[in-house]
Amino acid sequence: MGFSSWYESVAAQEMTAHDRQRHVLELQAAPNPLEAVHSLWIEELTYIEVRDRIRDGHTIAIIPTGGIEQNGPYLVTGKHNVILESLCPAIAKELGDALCAPIVPFVPEGTIDPPSGAMQFSGSISVKDETFHALLDDIASSLKQHGFKDIVFIGDSGGNQRGMRAIADELNVRWQGTGVSAHFIGQFYTPGWDVTMTYTTEVLEVVETRNDGHHDDIWVTAIMMVSDPSSVRYDQRVKADLASINGISIVPMAQTIELGQKMVDFRARYTAVEIRAAIEKK
Repeated sequence: MGFSSWYESVAAQEMTAHDRQRHVLELQAAPNPLEAVHSLWIEELTYIEVRDRIRDGHTIAIIPTGGIEQNGPYLVTGKHNVILESLCPAIAKELGDALCAPIVPFVPEGTIDPPSGAMQFSGSISVKDETFHALLDDIASSLKQHGFKDIVFIGDSGGNQRGMRAIADELNVRWQGTGVSAHFIGQFYTPGWDVTMTYTTEVLEVVETRNDGHHDDIWVTAIMMVSDPSSVRYDQRVKADLASINGISIVPMAQTIELGQKMVDFRARYTAVEIRAAIEKK
């Protein structure tokens, strides 16, 4: 049952408008009857847990945008979303006062009819720029309504960057004088991926030796494996003797996951610094 249906059933109990409002206020102020869960994902928390985390100073909300597109023969279409499953909470943990909004999977991927860009491949899902803008606006405005003070946009796909920048600018104009700010952290993507690659090659000494010609690389694959090895078709690739990317073996699994976790930790530290700097500049 959705909230509206539930609330209508409450209202049907011959409650006056005043009674209904009082009931809402009571629910808003209700103590938590359970030990709190400490997930960094808003969607994994109860409304009471979110309320209490905000009261405790978790006033940064990160809105991660991903995508659904073709990513070669090995990686699932939700590649960007899988990457964000590990990266967003790592960034929030590094910040210490942030929570992650649900990943936005629907982003511009090209025109639909006639198809362009990723839409030329099965499984890709695209939305118009105006749809993307409206969705981000509503998500950010919802978070502001609940008491978050800094709304941060990060995106793991190049096609998301322009829209996030535009909506952050629009929100900051609209929110002037409210004490709430929107921040587009373009550095998460560029040079975020580049500095992670440099760290991997120069510090971890993991170097690709060729280009297999796929929309894929060791950085993407290893980070995805932190969240879900099946998202890179690990078992099937081992069976087919295709368990490598650009000259680097992804076997054994544990070793590649460890590599991916080091990349996640590095990029989280890098991004947290950029977010903190943006907030301090407001």
